Parts: sequence; C-alpha cells; structure tokens
Amino acid sequence: MKNLLLKFFGVTLVAASVASASVQAAELHVMSSGGFTAAYKLLGPRFTSATGNTLDTALGPSMGKSPEAIPNRLERGEPADAVIMVGYALDELIRQGKVVPGSRVELADSRIGMVVRDGAAKPDIGSADALRQTLLHAKSIAYSDSASGVYIERELFKKLGIAEQVMPKAKMIPRIPVASVVASGDYEIGFQQVSELLPVKGATFVGKIPESLQSVTRFAAGIPVGAQHPKEAKALLDYLASPDVQPEVKATGLDSVTAH
Repeated sequence: MKNLLLKFFGVTLVAASVASASVQAAELHVMSSGGFTAAYKLLGPRFTSATGNTLDTALGPSMGKSPEAIPNRLERGEPADAVIMVGYALDELIRQGKVVPGSRVELADSRIGMVVRDGAAKPDIGSADALRQTLLHAKSIAYSDSASGVYIERELFKKLGIAEQVMPKAKMIPRIPVASVVASGDYEIGFQQVSELLPVKGATFVGKIPESLQSVTRFAAGIPVGAQHPKEAKALLDYLASPDVQPEVKATGLDSVTAH
C-alpha cells in the first residue's frame, strides 16, 4: 500500500511539473537583424531546448526604409519581446522610448569582409594600398544597405581617395545578402559584415578589410516597451551574451565583445 501511494504521488508530482512547465513556457517574439542572425539561428534552438520557451523570429535590417526594418516593424505595432540589432540603432529606439532603458545587452562585434564568386581568383586586400588597387581594377562592386554599406559608400572610398573612380561601378544592394549577387555573377566583388557573407553558397570569402580601415559594428539587444514576456526575454539575451556561447558566436564570423 505504501509503495502504491508513493508511486501515485510520484506520478502526480511529475504530471504537475510538466503542467507547470507548460503553463510557464512562453512564445517569445524576437526581431533580429542580419549581422547576428547566423549566431542566433545556432543558439536559439539550444535556448528553446533548455527552457521550453519557443522563439517566433522576424528578420530585418536595423535601419532603413524597408518594411522589414526593425524600427518600422515596431512603429507598425508588431509584437516584440526582444530586438537584436546594430547598437547605435538600438540606442535610438531607447531614446525614442520604444526600448526599455537599462535592458541593453552587448552581444558581439562585427567586421567588414569581402567575397568573390566561387572559382574566381582571390584579390589581395591585406593592406590599404592592396585594397585600393583591388577596388580600382574591379569591374563591379556591391555592398549592403546596412551599417557596413553606409560606411563603405560614405567613408571608405573617400579614405582611399578613389570615390570618384569607383562610385559609378559600385551599388548598394537592398534587402538581400550581398554575397548572393556576387555568387550569381552580377557583381565581381562584394562587401558586407563577415557573419552575413559566410553563410551564402556560391561565394568565396576573401578576408576582412585591413584593420586600419575597419568599421566595427557592435550588435546589442534590448527589450521593447510593452513586451509580453520581459523576464523570459532577459533570460534569452543573457544567454546570447554569456561566455559559454562565445565559441559559437565567433564561429559565425563575429568577434566577442570581451576579446582584447
């Protein structure tokens, strides 16, 4: 009789635990921009497995006029428990009162790299002069419509003293990965954040541009005002920023913010 009672209460406790977990599990609405997406897609399922919370993800740039841009999604009232985006764009949302002050979490640094089509020779971009010559000799140049592309268009070409020569053959590519238009043969070389170049098939990663010419983009995350699951969202962001996941973050082409 005692054993039967123990078995009964044991089953009851397990059932109650499962029911409680089911009640407590949340579906988190997450908006993520391109640079951190590869790391997020790798780590998100692990978070879900460990917590039982599921992730409903909307992808879009950190800025710009496209409907998919995170600020525009929030402006339309799309639900969000967490946003992952370029740090200074997140700061603007905090300033506007759309993201909770103090919720910001630093995630990773992203550097700009270059790709060519698979099978093409890899040009030298190891120094400022080598990069200058590669740009001057390229038949066509593609770059993104996000932070890295804005930097290339407005600053990098000018720093190299070749803006007038290269701008007529350079094109900002909206919405789609820059490496995809290089893989298709539409452009000879392409520039974007490394983490956005690496996943694209058909393009070969050449390397990062010289550190003296780099524009490092900090990716960060925050919790929007009115989030339905702020506690669970904070757990997600803390996990994505934790030391334990840094090897996976760096494997996607990003740099740890803790690295010196």
